[in-house]
Amino acid sequence: MSNQPRMRLAVAGLSLGTALNPLNSSMIAVALVVLRADFGLDVATVTWVITSFYLSSAAGQPLMGKLADRFGPRRMFMLGMALVAVTCALAPFSPNFALLCVARAVMALGTAAAYPSAVVMVGVLVHQPGNAQPAALGSSRPLGHIQMANTSAAAVGPVIGGLLVGFVGWQALFLINVPLALAALLIVQRAAPADEARERGSFAALVRDSDIPGILGFVSCLLLVMMALLDVAPGYRWLLLGAGTVTAAMFAWRELHFSPPFLDLRLLGRNRPLMLVYVGFAVFNSVYYFAFFGLPQLLQESGGYEPGLVGLLMLPLAATSVLATPGAVRAMGRFGVRRVLIAGVVLLAAVAALMWLLTHSLAIPLVLVLTALMGVPFGAVSIASNQGMFVSTRPQERGVAAGIFQTCRYLGAITATVLIGVFAAGGVDQASWGLMTVTMLALSAVAFAVTLLWREQPR
Repeated sequence: MSNQPRMRLAVAGLSLGTALNPLNSSMIAVALVVLRADFGLDVATVTWVITSFYLSSAAGQPLMGKLADRFGPRRMFMLGMALVAVTCALAPFSPNFALLCVARAVMALGTAAAYPSAVVMVGVLVHQPGNAQPAALGSSRPLGHIQMANTSAAAVGPVIGGLLVGFVGWQALFLINVPLALAALLIVQRAAPADEARERGSFAALVRDSDIPGILGFVSCLLLVMMALLDVAPGYRWLLLGAGTVTAAMFAWRELHFSPPFLDLRLLGRNRPLMLVYVGFAVFNSVYYFAFFGLPQLLQESGGYEPGLVGLLMLPLAATSVLATPGAVRAMGRFGVRRVLIAGVVLLAAVAALMWLLTHSLAIPLVLVLTALMGVPFGAVSIASNQGMFVSTRPQERGVAAGIFQTCRYLGAITATVLIGVFAAGGVDQASWGLMTVTMLALSAVAFAVTLLWREQPR
């Protein structure tokens, strides 16, 4: 196989593998009501099936990016896909909800290996002999394909999830990953170039350099704060919140004094544009996932719609986000990344305001219009933020930066799921949806302010 067809095939495999994380993060949205019924759960408890996935992804992305740099992106990508396939083959047999959350966390860790490995591997692919374009230009096309795959997978997830849950059951949300992960593994094994000779150390050195205490501190502070907000231990909310704050401070001290850190806080401290991209992207996702996870529950519980129909009602979001992505790419070329980001966040705020209409009516035409509108800022801001991260980072730091970028997405999603549990502990109805709409507007204002501060670094 010549280099150009091999490169296209490798990018296809990488795109498929990276799509599994956003696909699985969004498919679950239409299964929450079914899981509550099957396992006898309340709203706050069932959100842990989402939160466990995002916590594992948030911790796994920077770690997997570091391991890809050290041991080879192709090796880490294939290992991640194998872990996904095995976990998803076993998950449908989980006897209780706790084990199901564990399976989601393990699956998330496997999918977390894909994106940072793919970003590193693209740099290898464009330097292969026979590449028709300079590396600086040749990387834009494969990265664009990978970004499109991520955006499209997150958008079509509710549609696929709704059909699978409606016709098969929640177990199908796991089983569908088995052939997809194996296909990505085999394609990358066949088409991607072998990893170059990289550092090989002892297992003890790997454990030491992976900063396990830092990872545990990161996950612990998130868990403690979430448990406080959800009031999982009545009477101990302020104790949990204080413990989470202390843990966060200890985590920050550890990361600033340990080398190499799990989360490079110094990278953020010395790069203000990158920090602003991260903060803006996290807040944007908290707004988006309010609608993404809250709306399906509202339609099923207050509207009485079946999961399959809810998935179809989310279809306009998929279509418009896919259509908006190439349009945003062209707009960035003409107007710049910053203007596209600002326009996307303004549109996000406008759509969040229109979501208030659902407190009065859940008519299908209104839902279709609102989901279609929500897809436009999702596609535009996602691709513009990704490009903002890329141009704000030095080439030698992009592997780690890509991992942290994805972590910001998960932090936003975790924030949304926790707040949904707070506002709708007894179920998502039109009254609680009104509170969510006000919160979405407040967060949109924060995202707008952060985006105004961002400037592209001069080259």
